[in-house]
Amino acid sequence: MAAPTITPLGYAMGAEVTGLDLREPIDPATRRVLYDAWLRYVVLVFPGQHLTPEQHIAFSRNFGELDDHASQAPETLLEGYPEILVVTNKQRLGKPSGTRNTGRNWHTDLSYTIRPAKGALLLCQEKPPVGGDTMWANLTMAYETLSPKMRGILEGLEAVHDVTLVKGIGQRDPAIVQEMKRRNPPVVHPMVRTHPETGRKSLLAGERISQILGFSEEESRALLDFLNAHATSPEFVYR
Repeated sequence: MAAPTITPLGYAMGAEVTGLDLREPIDPATRRVLYDAWLRYVVLVFPGQHLTPEQHIAFSRNFGELDDHASQAPETLLEGYPEILVVTNKQRLGKPSGTRNTGRNWHTDLSYTIRPAKGALLLCQEKPPVGGDTMWANLTMAYETLSPKMRGILEGLEAVHDVTLVKGIGQRDPAIVQEMKRRNPPVVHPMVRTHPETGRKSLLAGERISQILGFSEEESRALLDFLNAHATSPEFVYR
């Protein structure tokens, strides 16, 4: 299999990968190239790919174990494929989509669970003529550009992540929301994480954090607002 071409796209992160047909299995050497590129560039873009659900899932497994979304509302799932969550503003199964506002705030995927997501593989089926951007923020770069004093303060802090802060959760079926809350009570994570493979540190930030442990609500809000504004500065963002 010929090696793919990897072209950097931005300052903070992002690279385009061409020369691969993702409908076909990839060999171990190519998988290593892609995995290393992911660690380096954080976001990989594969233009012009048209995958079936089976092919989408098979390719995703090259990057790790997949999450199961079976507990979500039926209209947010692709029948027969619990690994795939459908994010859409269109009605499905005769109901307004429960994911029509998903991702409209800055977040780390599944940070409200014991094990936040390692990553996500998005397949765009239909996009609007304008708007609807998907944006990523490089939280490693955001952490590394904080002052040494601020990094030292954050190093020992933990924060509470809460599923009820997921954007648009109030528009979902109440029974589904109750089940999500039952499965995912508020969970505590360190505010600084060390990547197990690269060894680099990054913030665990976003708008699904309710409070920093040991801080008052006002103190928490002030620091969280500062960190979220810093982490989503244009120089750290790919869109």
